Amino acid sequence: MPAKKSTKKVAKKAAKKTAKKAARKVTKKVARKAAKKSAKAIAVAPAPSQEELETAAFYIYLRRCEQGLPGTPDDDWAAAVAQFAA
Repeated sequence: MPAKKSTKKVAKKAAKKTAKKAARKVTKKVARKAAKKSAKAIAVAPAPSQEELETAAFYIYLRRCEQGLPGTPDDDWAAAVAQFAA
């Protein structure tokens, strides 16, 4: 009788171990897929052209002047670059 109990315990342990391994494997696979997908999305985004940056900086300058805020052209340019980076 005791031999049956020990084989059942061993079988349960083996089943748990196998299930854990399978779960880890699936989790790793899903994580790898997600990482690839996000890397693709980042790589696909094109950098803004010089003309786009100039236009954005100009509109930022106009808005700043309308509101009477202090600033410099360098600040406007940095804001335009940050706008495209977001």
